[in-house]
Amino acid sequence: MPEYRRILLDGAVVETVREGDELVAGDGRRVRAEEASHLPPVVPSKVVAVHLNHRSRVEEFQIRLPDTPTYFHKPVSALNSHGGAVVRPEGCVWLNYEGEVAIVIGRTCRNISPEEAGEYIAGYTVANDFGLHDFRDTDAGSMLRVKGSDTLCPLGPGLVTDWDFQGKYLRTYVNGELVQDGSTDEMQWDMHYLVADIARTITLVPGDVLLSGTPAHSRPVRPGDVVEVAAEGLGLLRNRVVTGPTPVRADVGAQPTESEEVVSTALGGDWEFRGVRPPRR
Repeated sequence: MPEYRRILLDGAVVETVREGDELVAGDGRRVRAEEASHLPPVVPSKVVAVHLNHRSRVEEFQIRLPDTPTYFHKPVSALNSHGGAVVRPEGCVWLNYEGEVAIVIGRTCRNISPEEAGEYIAGYTVANDFGLHDFRDTDAGSMLRVKGSDTLCPLGPGLVTDWDFQGKYLRTYVNGELVQDGSTDEMQWDMHYLVADIARTITLVPGDVLLSGTPAHSRPVRPGDVVEVAAEGLGLLRNRVVTGPTPVRADVGAQPTESEEVVSTALGGDWEFRGVRPPRR
C-alpha cells in the first residue's frame, strides 16, 4: 500500500513517498522517517468528526446510538502532525485522547451513495481527536473549543492509499501503556456511509478529512505524557502533551469548569467517579 508523507526538508514543504525506513522526495533526496520533520499529510478545507460510532464507546457511556450519525466540526487551525506538541492550556485539566481513523477525500464529492463513496476517497491516515472537556459545559452543542482548540487534531504520519478498512485494529498508548484497544469492525457506520452522509448537503473537496470515531476508554492526559495511536496498516501517530505558556484569559468568555458532566465525560461516563480530580500538574 503506497504511503505519502508531507515533511519539511531543508526548509521547504516536500511531499515524499515512504520506502521502508526512508522518505523519498521527488528529486531523489532521502531522509530517515524517524528523523523527518513531519507536517499533516493533507491540507483540508474542513475537518468533520462523528460524535459516536464505536459500539464499545456507546456501551461505556451506557447510552443508545441514534438511528443516524451526528457530527461536529474541527477548524483547520487545530491541525497538528506526527511528532507535534499537543497544548493543554494553563488552567485546564481535562484533556482527553481519542484514537481514530481519518478518511481523506480525493475527488470533489456531492450527493453520492455509500456504494459510490469509495471512488471519492484518496486514502486514510491516523488521527487523535483530542478533546478539552473543561469547556464542555459551554460548548456541548458545537464542541468548538472542546475539540477545535489549537493543536487538538494531530494527523499522520502519512496518507495510505488502497487500504481496506475492514477488520483493522485501532489502539492508543500513553507512555507505552495500552489504553484503547478497538477495531474498525465495531463501527456502527463504516467509512463509505460517513462520506455519503456528509456529502448529501456539504460538498467535500480533495484533502477534506472525516474522523470516524473512537473506541472506549478515552481518558485525560497530562503535560509530559506521550500519546501514540496505531491503526493496522496505517502506521503510528505520536504526540507529546505540553502546557500552554499562558492561562486561558479570565476577562472574557466562559471559563473552564469541573462540573459533573465535564468529569463524567472525561472519565468515560463513570458517574461513580464524581468528585475525582487528577493532580494539577
